[in-house]
Amino acid sequence: MAPPTSTVQPPSASQPQEAMMAMLSQIAQMVHQSHREIMDLKQETAELKIANASLERQVRDGLAYNIYNSRSGTPGFMTPAPPSPQLRPKLSPFLNHSIPTITTSAPEHTHYRPSPLSDHSLTAFPFVSRDIPGFYVVIPAGGAGTRLWPLSREGHPKFLLDLTLKGRSLIQATWDRLLPLTSSSRTTIVAGPSHVKSIMDQLPDLLGENLFCEPGPKDSMAAIGLAAAILASRDPEAVIGSFAADHMISGDDAFLSAVAEAVEVARKNYLVTIGIAPSHPSTGFGYIRLGEKINMKEAPNARLVSNFKEKPDARTAASYIATGNYRWNAGMFVTKAVVLLDLLHDYKPEMAEGLRKIAAAWDNEQEREKVLSEVWPELEKIPIDNAVAEPAAAEGRVAVVPATFGWDDVGDFSSLADLLPAEANQPRILGDPHLVLTEQVAGGIVVPGSGRLITCLGVDDLVIVDMPDTLLVTTRARSQEVKRIVKKAREAGFKNLL
Repeated sequence: MAPPTSTVQPPSASQPQEAMMAMLSQIAQMVHQSHREIMDLKQETAELKIANASLERQVRDGLAYNIYNSRSGTPGFMTPAPPSPQLRPKLSPFLNHSIPTITTSAPEHTHYRPSPLSDHSLTAFPFVSRDIPGFYVVIPAGGAGTRLWPLSREGHPKFLLDLTLKGRSLIQATWDRLLPLTSSSRTTIVAGPSHVKSIMDQLPDLLGENLFCEPGPKDSMAAIGLAAAILASRDPEAVIGSFAADHMISGDDAFLSAVAEAVEVARKNYLVTIGIAPSHPSTGFGYIRLGEKINMKEAPNARLVSNFKEKPDARTAASYIATGNYRWNAGMFVTKAVVLLDLLHDYKPEMAEGLRKIAAAWDNEQEREKVLSEVWPELEKIPIDNAVAEPAAAEGRVAVVPATFGWDDVGDFSSLADLLPAEANQPRILGDPHLVLTEQVAGGIVVPGSGRLITCLGVDDLVIVDMPDTLLVTTRARSQEVKRIVKKAREAGFKNLL
């Protein structure tokens, strides 16, 4: 009997192929899983580095606070010159997270999208830096802070003082606040010759070429215009933001978001200001009347400026606030450098021509001094508001970004007192609290700058500033009038104390 014929078929050519494809698919899945695990590990490592840097900064800040507030430390007004941030991460007390590590150069392509927090702020992705390419910071550092005399002097004005007892002067705090949006290479300061050394001591990361020395005070238009002219010659596409050196700001994240939004509007050839939500009907600040919305996707809060209002009386200020259509004018301006120069050419052509002439000679030190000596004395002394902002607003060329951060120009001892901590009904003390003894005293501010004991009995809301060479006694209600006593001291021949 013949053996049965086998029914087993030889393996087809497709079977090894299918097995190979299955094996390759499995390998690809393993590689993908491994890649994802590596990316997760990198992300955890990056987050850990940021957390460690934040913790180190908190420890440093805590040590610095203990040093500067101990009896053996210096009082607040004798600000030491601690090192500048050196591009380290900066923690904000107003955030629930740290600002990521600051980079000195921006990525080649940066994209912005609405914030996931739905707060109309802008965030960059996929990069961790908040750097805005092409954005230059201008910090005008001028004035003598007359209303804070004798704490603030012409040779050592308020922007060089630590008025918050945190170990950083106002100009250092301004530098810290703005650095995440730019870099030290794009941060510039305009100052007078008598303040150059002190500024360089307090800001060692400031590049010498970015400190523009004006021969004499000519108000904000000449100072900001000088920076705009120089920066426009260096980078014709530069967007500049001008921020005073001596203002106080709380709410760093809201501030940075407002500036980022203002930059987007400025790229559309507007002169942009940032409007502060008024907390009370102040008679010491100018006001901005909000106009129509601009309807820019990148800047959803931006509106045209209807007009600028000078410092009003109390009743007018109250009526402004009641409408909800007014904001404080903090003197913050963001625009393209060339746009500012064009506006200046339209409204103040002689000043525009003079500043362009100075900028053309700026890189040649010998030629610069010659041109400055010829041109600068002839420039008009005028604020930027009067020179370009007000006439440009009338033509619809000025925008405003309403902001929510806290702001104060620390204009007198009354506003300074509000910024300092104190027990209920006790005076604020700027300096060593062990040098001040009080009994039945409420409110006020005491500055024990001479090192001797100050005692107060049964007096309320006094301002006492005791310096080694002079003593000021007034009330908080009259602190805005300190400049009158400064004028009288000048007329009486006490210029050495001013």
